[in-house]
Amino acid sequence: MYLIDIDSIKTAKSRLQNIVMQHPLAYAPRLSNIAKTNVYLKKENLQPTGAFKIRGAFNKIAALKELDEKNNTQILNKGVICASAGNHAQGVAFSAQHFNTRAVIVMPESTPLLKVMGTKTMGAEVVLAGNNYDEAYAHAQVLAQEENLTFIHPFADIDVMAGQGSIALEMIAEEELDVVIVPIGGGGLISGIASAYKALSPQTRIIGVNAKGANAMKQSFYARTMQNSSSVKTIADGIAVRDVNEMTFNCIMSCVDGIVEVDDEEIASAILFLLESQKLVVEGAGAASVAALMHHKVKISPNEKVGVILSGGNIDVTMLNIIIEKALLKSDRKMKFQVILVDKPGSLQNLTELLTKEGANIVFINYSRISTKLEYGDAIVELALEIKGKEHKDSVYKILLEHGYQFSEMP
Repeated sequence: MYLIDIDSIKTAKSRLQNIVMQHPLAYAPRLSNIAKTNVYLKKENLQPTGAFKIRGAFNKIAALKELDEKNNTQILNKGVICASAGNHAQGVAFSAQHFNTRAVIVMPESTPLLKVMGTKTMGAEVVLAGNNYDEAYAHAQVLAQEENLTFIHPFADIDVMAGQGSIALEMIAEEELDVVIVPIGGGGLISGIASAYKALSPQTRIIGVNAKGANAMKQSFYARTMQNSSSVKTIADGIAVRDVNEMTFNCIMSCVDGIVEVDDEEIASAILFLLESQKLVVEGAGAASVAALMHHKVKISPNEKVGVILSGGNIDVTMLNIIIEKALLKSDRKMKFQVILVDKPGSLQNLTELLTKEGANIVFINYSRISTKLEYGDAIVELALEIKGKEHKDSVYKILLEHGYQFSEMP
């Protein structure tokens, strides 16, 4: 059995005192009602860097500092380097700044601007390279050799995993949980948490969650052998890992009870749910565990206590806007359609007055006379309306039909 030593996790927790925020487990009544059980949220999205990654990064760099002091060496002073989709990057940057050492961060070229800028503001040097984490990782390895920097792995490192495991020690001290649900990218977070639980609360079931578009760990878990993906595609960029790592795979096989997957639509619905019901901004990776509960991917008995890790909150504003807009359309709180009008004075006014009387709020309008689909003398109007549900949407379409308008719904 491959586990992270519980003493290493306890040491990590000690190093992290006064560095990380120890947010108490928060009972989530609405999510509990959906899941038909008792759900508690661990809000790692509220950490100083917006994610749990600060724990592992700080613990690793603190361990290097202690090693230098013990052996009278200068390893840390030469600087550190990492590859990251963003959250580990900010954790390393924060920690390097704390210990006054150089940090070079290699990020995939697709990394959200929020994470790039957040890393730079902590004094790190950012290098954008590769289309995904694995390509960025390869470039970081080259730079580490060329510039004699210590590579801080985002998950496959004992000190990093021990740092992430400190989350479990906080949770165990608060509640006797029956199930803990953890998002999986590279597997460092779940390895640390599961190791701590197996040592101190072995009856607690640990369930991992992969994004469907990056599910190599799930495939490997049930095949009981490592299986890499040919590509990854998911809105949960923080867990978009293509290749399975041997160290975390062995740990997961030893102490994780199951792995499920959620697709991007399910992740998006969880992001919106957390925003509306919990007033929490959570990124795709952080919402994956909630998505698994909301969409009943995990077998849970009534009245069990379930802990859910919200691993991060560094979501790109553009992505958040897309998620909100799509969700409003899917839930019939917004509608988009186009109408053919006779291009003459008063036509548009008549249409808008009709929609206003029906109680719809017009939030977008585009009027055009130029389209190959139009007859001469006609115009096409694109509209977006805020509405109050499916019945309201149906009544809007009904009134348009009754007044003879030609219209079609827009995607």
